[in-house]
Amino acid sequence: MLPAAIAVAHLLARLRARRGHPRPARTAYADVFIVAGTLPWLWMILTPGSASGVSLVPLRDLADLAHAPLGAVFAQVGGNLLVFAALGALLPVRSARFSALWRVALLAAALSAAVEALQYGLRLGRVSSVDDVLLNAAGAVLAALATRPWRAGRAATGTGPR
Repeated sequence: MLPAAIAVAHLLARLRARRGHPRPARTAYADVFIVAGTLPWLWMILTPGSASGVSLVPLRDLADLAHAPLGAVFAQVGGNLLVFAALGALLPVRSARFSALWRVALLAAALSAAVEALQYGLRLGRVSSVDDVLLNAAGAVLAALATRPWRAGRAATGTGPR
C-alpha cells in the first residue's frame, strides 16, 4: 500500500502545484498519509465482532484490562492508541490551525465518538466504549507531540528543523 500512497501523494502534489496551492507537497503527502494511516484501523473497528455492548463509565474497561493477559492489554491499548495516530501526527504538519494539542484531541475524540456510535448503531457485535474514545484521542495527541518539530506553523516561519 505504501508505493500506491506515495504515487497518489505525488500526483496530488503536482496537481496542487499547478493550481498554485501553497506548500503543495506538504499538504498532499499529509492528506494521503492521514487517510492511508487511518483507514485500515477504521476497517478493523467496523468489522463485525462477537461481543456487543456499551461501556459509558470512564476507565472501567482499562481497569478490567489489569487482569487480562499481556497480549490482550497490548492489543487493546496499543491498537486504540494507533487508530487516529496518523491524523494526530500529520494534521499539525499539514495545517497550522492544528498546532494546538487541544484541537487535535478534540477532533480525534469527536471522530472516535462517531466511530463508537457507528459500531453501536450498525450492531456490529462490538463494545462501544468511552475508554476507546479516550485512548484514540490520547494516541492522536501523543503522535502530534512526536511531530512537533515539523509542524506547519514552525516550517512557515522558518523556526523548524532545516
